[in-house]
Amino acid sequence: MKRNYQKELDGILASLDGRRPRVLLHSCCGPCSSAVLEYLTRYFDVTLLWFNPNLYPEAEFEKRLRTQRELVEKMGLADTVAILAEPWRSGEYYAAVPGLEDEPEGGERCTVCFRLRLEETAKLAKRGGFDYFCTTLSLSRYKDAVRINALGEELGAAYGVAWLPSDFKKEGREQRSTQLARQYGLYQQRYCGCEYSLRSREAHDRAVSPEP
Repeated sequence: MKRNYQKELDGILASLDGRRPRVLLHSCCGPCSSAVLEYLTRYFDVTLLWFNPNLYPEAEFEKRLRTQRELVEKMGLADTVAILAEPWRSGEYYAAVPGLEDEPEGGERCTVCFRLRLEETAKLAKRGGFDYFCTTLSLSRYKDAVRINALGEELGAAYGVAWLPSDFKKEGREQRSTQLARQYGLYQQRYCGCEYSLRSREAHDRAVSPEP
């Protein structure tokens, strides 16, 4: 039976009874985090984790991190949402994906990337005494919520911290994130983030608009 992660999250929210648990929210980028922050900060004390060793090149990593900080400021959340920013640790990403360089977007390389980032989130959530951990990754229609939630549950069990079930694209939040990104004038990237997705985007652009 197909699970409804939004319904599961609704059940958790209904049980809070005024409590505000602490959640460590992994963010893949500023635009995707916008609607998720708008939603979760109604119910939770949120700390945002910036851990994205997949991003390439380093200048892109820094640009997206600046955009993340800019968003939190512009949303008026700077006093309530702390940002835990990990440095660019690209070596960890490349060590995790050998042999998967030619995988298509959404394939096994992406699964390994999800796991890498979610495992770090689970570790830090446990260390920091958070009630839950989750990620903004499921906001995108291009990201498999079933795969993301399965990894989150597996890693939560391994590290002893609760995974917050979620499919953040539901209830129009993907469209809302686009609206907020435009409203705040945020940088919106044109590729997922890794070197291989950048190559794919560049190849697509050349095919669509070949040089004369």
